[in-house]
Amino acid sequence: MDNEQLHQEQVKCVVVGDTAVGKTRLICARACNKQVSLSQLLTTHVPTVWAIDQYRIYKDVLERSWEVVDGVNVSLRLWDTFGDHEKDRRFAYGRSDVVLLCFSVTSPVSLRHCKAMWYPEIRRFCPQTPVLLVGCKNDLRYMYQDEAYLSIFRENGSFLRATKRSDLVMPDQARAVAKELGVHYYETSVLSYYGVNEVFENAIRVALMARRQQRFWMTNLKKVQKPLLQAPFKPPKPPVPETHVTPSSYDGHIREMWLQQAHTDVIFVAGSVGFTAHRFMLASGSPLLHRILMTDFSNELSTRSSSESSMVSTFGEATQGDFNDDTEHLIRVESGKQSRMWDQLKRRSSCQVLSCDVNRRLDVARDMDHPAFTSIRVQQCEGLDHRGNPSSSLQTVITLSKLITPQAMNQVLQFIYTGTIDRRYCELQTAPIGLLLEIRQAAEFLELSSLHSFVSNVHSREEFLNTDLKLHYRKELKTHLQELCIGHGLFSDVMFHLDDGLYPVHRALLMSRCDMFKAMFSGDFRESSAKVIAFPGVAQDTFMQLLTYLYTDELSGSVSYLKCIELLEVANRLCLHRLITLIEKRVVDQLTLKCEKEGDVVEHCLRLLEPCKLHNADQLADWCMNHLCTNYNKLCKRSPKLLRQLHPENQEYLSEHRWPPVWYLKDYDYYEKCASEREKEDRPLLKRSSAGCLCFSSKSRRNSSHMSGTTTITATHDADADADIEAMAEDVNHPVPVPVLHPSNGMDM
Repeated sequence: MDNEQLHQEQVKCVVVGDTAVGKTRLICARACNKQVSLSQLLTTHVPTVWAIDQYRIYKDVLERSWEVVDGVNVSLRLWDTFGDHEKDRRFAYGRSDVVLLCFSVTSPVSLRHCKAMWYPEIRRFCPQTPVLLVGCKNDLRYMYQDEAYLSIFRENGSFLRATKRSDLVMPDQARAVAKELGVHYYETSVLSYYGVNEVFENAIRVALMARRQQRFWMTNLKKVQKPLLQAPFKPPKPPVPETHVTPSSYDGHIREMWLQQAHTDVIFVAGSVGFTAHRFMLASGSPLLHRILMTDFSNELSTRSSSESSMVSTFGEATQGDFNDDTEHLIRVESGKQSRMWDQLKRRSSCQVLSCDVNRRLDVARDMDHPAFTSIRVQQCEGLDHRGNPSSSLQTVITLSKLITPQAMNQVLQFIYTGTIDRRYCELQTAPIGLLLEIRQAAEFLELSSLHSFVSNVHSREEFLNTDLKLHYRKELKTHLQELCIGHGLFSDVMFHLDDGLYPVHRALLMSRCDMFKAMFSGDFRESSAKVIAFPGVAQDTFMQLLTYLYTDELSGSVSYLKCIELLEVANRLCLHRLITLIEKRVVDQLTLKCEKEGDVVEHCLRLLEPCKLHNADQLADWCMNHLCTNYNKLCKRSPKLLRQLHPENQEYLSEHRWPPVWYLKDYDYYEKCASEREKEDRPLLKRSSAGCLCFSSKSRRNSSHMSGTTTITATHDADADADIEAMAEDVNHPVPVPVLHPSNGMDM
């Protein structure tokens, strides 16, 4: 029996349908096992027919045609046909065992042709041949909105037309046609290979069942099952949108602030050369310069800060300027709030302690006992503003000693701002040794340990160490900027009036980091010369988070998915795209982590969705929309009220892009219903086959043998009992003689 060869059967399968529905692709996927890409499937259609003589030409195609189905060795021969309705296909229909009637799930017309044209033609030439209705291109039912799919059509222009939702044929529609025709229905996809082998295996089963009815004596066809149910294809879960952060331009902005020298308040005099800088940057970069710039001039003048006098002189000008009502400006300042602003301004200002009259010209000086500096002077300097009008500003003039050369001081200032020096001095081959020594000496005098190490590495040919050194210095600079400038408002030159108080900032840094502030401070607006600027609709906490980004290019630790809408609004208002992407990245990471731990962030996504769209946080809005679509059932159960409060367009989008889609849920319910019905149909047959015939089943034989054995034993016992009774009766009729004692015998004794 082990060496017995299986009986071989040959099945001819004819594939028919309209042009471009996917017949040839389906045959090639089964016969040649060809894997095709999406771009190959979407190229311009060229009508082709898969030749039947490939079974004779190619050995691998012939070997792949053999398959064992339900214990029967079958050779499946596929016949392709033209889709033109006028073609004569009677030769292809001849001696066919099964016919696959194909249509495209993206073409309702092809399904109507199956009913109106193809099925009558099949029945005209093959009245008894079984037919299967096959829906091709199943993958386009969920991929018609895929970005990779749509990009191919954008590249090809008008040569191809993308599939629309109205073009799709749903499974229940195709199943209704199959029920009307009295045939089984299956779906296939060459791209995902769904149903390709399954549809041909069931086609073989249908053909063998029809052959078994004609050849009932063939024992090898008794185990062939009827066509199996096809489980519905569950579309893949939509991929989670990626969140990208805009590249940083912080270093370029700080370098631009140093080169443009706007709103500088420090002048270094080295010989006959002067260098301008910003006090807040010098104090953040050098501890020595921080102490020098905080010099107390109370002995020279009375105790009143120079910043206060400067702000008093310009405060009235800023709020009482000669402007028309229609003058364009960004933010208005109400004159009724000047007194309260001024009280808070005096408390928050942190500048040099000077005292002078408002209308008096300031000029105080002090000699310094330091090898690098000779004197420091605070004086009122005349100049021109950005509009070319005469203006005066308070400047701190520091005179350097001869130990610090102009070239060295220029490199020192560049390092304080950018964390590096000129490129030609970063390598020993191009840098003069004398200048490197001057820079290192200046760094030592100014207590710039990072610059001293930087130059020493160049001098010792260890330039590769400067990369980490620059990163470390920039990190320290950002920390000092946050502590001194944001935390204490050191050397601020403008105040922002917020909803809940005043906050000091620095014009130069805001102009370099934000184009909106640059236009406001350098344009013909009132705010360009004002010392207090109203910024309505913003609280101090939100403004501090904004300043943390502007000063350090980092996101504040207090930003979270629970409190980010206000900062998103301000970032969108100021056109800070990188800040928006940083917030999006932070919130997405937090929501992803919370989703992994607790698994429920639907309400948070509902709360964030529409504000994110309003404030151009598109990446976060896409992530929230994707999460809501993939959890649509949970959304409907837990938050139906919040769902109804969404904009109608958002509700429509969620309903259209929900996962799993509605057609899959309906198809799956139908599949479970059919599976349960088939199980009920097969259950009585299983019971009957296990019980068997009453006369010939093994159970009945066992029962009959048991009963016969019991009867035999009982009969034997009854026969023995009858024999004993008969023996007893004979003993009664014929008693045993008993010896009698005679008296004589006894007397003789």
